[in-house]
Amino acid sequence: MSDKETFGRLLREARQRALLTLEALAGASGVSVRAISDMERGRSLPRQTTLSELLDALEPTKEDRHLLVRAATGDVHKVPRQLPPDLAVFRGREEAVRTVRALTEQGAGHGGRAVIAAIGGMAGVGKTTLAVHWAHQVADRYPDGQLYVNLRGFEETGRPLDPGEALGGFLTALGVPSAELPADTQERAALFRRRTASRRLVVLLDNARDEEQVRPLLPTASGCFTLVTSRNRLSGLAAAEGSNLVGLDVWDEGDALAALGARIGEERCRSEPGAAAELVRLCGYLPLAVAVVGAQLSAAPGMRLRVALDELREARLDVLSTGDTRADVRAVFSWSCRALTEETARFFRFLALHPGPSASAEAAASLAGVDMASARLRLRELTAASLLSHDALGHHVLHDLVRAYGVELVEQCGDDRLAAETRLLDYLRHNAYAAGLFVSRVKADPPGPAAEGVAYVRMAGREEALDWYRRESAATTAALRRIEDPRLLRRRVDLALEWVGYNVVTGRWTEEIAAGRIALDAALTLDDPVAIVQSSANLVRALVETGSHGEADEPAAMMIRHMHRLPPARRVRAEQNLNWLRFSQKRPHEGLRHARNALALCREHGLRDKIPVALVGLGAVLDEVGDHLGAISVAEEALPLLRAAGDRRTEGVALANLGQARQNLGDLAAAVGNYESALRLFEAVLDTYGQAEVWDQIASAQLQQGSVEGARASWTRSADLFDGLRVARADLIRARPNGLPHRADPSGAPDGR
Repeated sequence: MSDKETFGRLLREARQRALLTLEALAGASGVSVRAISDMERGRSLPRQTTLSELLDALEPTKEDRHLLVRAATGDVHKVPRQLPPDLAVFRGREEAVRTVRALTEQGAGHGGRAVIAAIGGMAGVGKTTLAVHWAHQVADRYPDGQLYVNLRGFEETGRPLDPGEALGGFLTALGVPSAELPADTQERAALFRRRTASRRLVVLLDNARDEEQVRPLLPTASGCFTLVTSRNRLSGLAAAEGSNLVGLDVWDEGDALAALGARIGEERCRSEPGAAAELVRLCGYLPLAVAVVGAQLSAAPGMRLRVALDELREARLDVLSTGDTRADVRAVFSWSCRALTEETARFFRFLALHPGPSASAEAAASLAGVDMASARLRLRELTAASLLSHDALGHHVLHDLVRAYGVELVEQCGDDRLAAETRLLDYLRHNAYAAGLFVSRVKADPPGPAAEGVAYVRMAGREEALDWYRRESAATTAALRRIEDPRLLRRRVDLALEWVGYNVVTGRWTEEIAAGRIALDAALTLDDPVAIVQSSANLVRALVETGSHGEADEPAAMMIRHMHRLPPARRVRAEQNLNWLRFSQKRPHEGLRHARNALALCREHGLRDKIPVALVGLGAVLDEVGDHLGAISVAEEALPLLRAAGDRRTEGVALANLGQARQNLGDLAAAVGNYESALRLFEAVLDTYGQAEVWDQIASAQLQQGSVEGARASWTRSADLFDGLRVARADLIRARPNGLPHRADPSGAPDGR
């Protein structure tokens, strides 16, 4: 579907929801019936002015407005292609393939209704291989793309992927900007269903833990085909959602021998038929085990099968959790690892310690403490040995059984797990600091030297820095949650604090709340007052921005309990943070006490560079308690100091505060002038949050001047900016124009530019 066709479909749906005929929409918007008809039929896209006229007439929801705007600019038609690669040669599974084919035809033959197939079986049996193969086979029937996610239902940690995180990946692939992703899982699920409502998609949900993990990820629209793989038999999914269950067992001997012959050569199997048959029997006819055996024999073409068989028999076999000895693959893994070079075997063991779903080459290099050239060589060798695969982003993935075996080897071989996890945490922290220099105004203290062997990523600008953050966000979340060695508490705290800037800039408040709680718990264990107060302050900010003002009182109380232990400069910052919280909670008199404490500390301890910022915080809360003249005096005292220091962002805050005080005294012209100056400064320093706040202030001044439409437009700008940061008060600001009359704007009030 082209961009024109996509826009046409969205416009037609929006018109129908508004209960408007073509003629009625033309009359309301001033756009001709013919032009609207051409757009709905996918023949043309609107100019910006035409689009604005249509949106004003349709009054769509916020989400529909965003979709229409992106479609009109060619930014919505995004076709995801997330499937992992198919096997070059797919063997066996004729019965399962027939079953899945019948389900596909069933969906196509019943009005294109959504079909769900849940493929169940033990680990390593080939569920993913079958699902990926069939998804590729039918991909051309689903022109709107393919979505794939590994739900990590069965891993050593016992922590499956959260459905909300999986939905975030799907929605991003479908064109939803990350800053517009809802925080709540149910809201993400609802948005996913709306985004897939008119699409024909293949959705592959791999390695699911249970029905509850899967349900939010199911598209309900007709024309979608969902494949689910799981070790559990998802009977509840069949009962409630009408899923079709497909059971997958191990290969029979014929299929297993055929697969082995395809890897090592059929002549080699025919020359030692008994040994070949015994090899696949000892592999339990498990596809994963046969693949590993075949890869290693292929790498050693001169090895007799009888020799390999003797090694396999002598290995100590541990029974898998199913209790089925045929499915014992540990011996196969041990043989596979013994066939690796010593360097690659060591690299494999350290790679298994990566806590996330997949590992970048740089993270893998850091875990092993080797340079990038060596890391890439080892990764290629592990891939060739069928111990490693790739996800759609090119990151490196260990099968969960292979990963579990690698972790066991770390203990058996006496590898230094502490050193490896130290290097990983340092990799994530030090590169986050480097990326933050391009991205964030929240600057953490420069980290000390990293552990030896940590990889550094070269970043030349903001986009490369943001890309690095995005690629390593899952690894960072996993590291904070799953690396539990008490000797690494300090590094976990430092890592959480280092990612605050990125989370703030991109509106990742839900992620920041989780990281903040982890950091606070670790800081309390360390009894580090600086880390306790800083982590509490970050948690307060994230809770307020998500609308959880009441919950912020608990970490605020933690700040107050430990504030007396801080050095003066950090105590000043803590008092300012508490002032901001009480201001946000509509408790300005409490905030005033904290603001005065901050200024007094600056003067008492000679912290002259902190005084301008303290004055700005005091001015804002003075105005809020009604001392408008005092607020003006404080702002005017702060402005020359800020200009001398070159602090343009805080200068913008001071000007906005000055404008607010003047507006409250009735001097609207001077107030708007201050707001416009503040807005220019915030735009110059790329402070989206500051811009959003000033547009809100401009709107209120415009309304007092009689510019109803100007106020409406400014509030919309403010709400759009806050939406991008996922700030809860965006909805409150967007609702402010409700009830205002629609009329011509006679004032000619400036628009703030």
